[in-house]
Amino acid sequence: MTQAITPPSRREQILQALALMLEEDSGKRITIAALARQVGVSEAALYRHFPSKARMYEGLISFIEESLFERITRILDDHQQALPRCYHITALVLAFAEKNPGLSRLLGGDVLTGETARLRLRIHQLFERLETQFKQVLREAELREGRRPAIPATAGANLLSALIEGRIAQFVRSDYRHRPTVHWEDQWQAISTQLLRGASVPA
Repeated sequence: MTQAITPPSRREQILQALALMLEEDSGKRITIAALARQVGVSEAALYRHFPSKARMYEGLISFIEESLFERITRILDDHQQALPRCYHITALVLAFAEKNPGLSRLLGGDVLTGETARLRLRIHQLFERLETQFKQVLREAELREGRRPAIPATAGANLLSALIEGRIAQFVRSDYRHRPTVHWEDQWQAISTQLLRGASVPA
């Protein structure tokens, strides 16, 4: 017997509509009135679910955080060596950004210009958390695998984080033409040799 698919809640519909508008209306400021038209409800109905547009953005940021870090936890469980962990975590974030262009604008931060400072802080903290995860993985490699870092773990973690941020910025700036995952495999071949001495590159 086929189970019925549960339709998204009104709250989820609003967040999905906002993400779509971020993707399709690149460069434009999104208003509550325009979002209400996109969802097909009144502005008052939007405010029943979210007291402000900032809260809607926070809802999307929370979705990004949950989606990425839940999967990162699985990556850490599935892979025990540092290089495969770094490879898969980076590939995950690049693929997530590519699959969700509207959310990439949030990650890039441009859409938050003029919005409350706490939203920009949330994005900053997300990337700080990601960089800290890379740093922990690289530091553990010396203890778990007996491999010395080719460059300090702090520098290696920052390199991976900067690569992710840069590829997302290119994606947004090009109106989604320059996909984040393009060239990633070739770039990893070069980057991985600079992270841990004598480490092999995952297939």
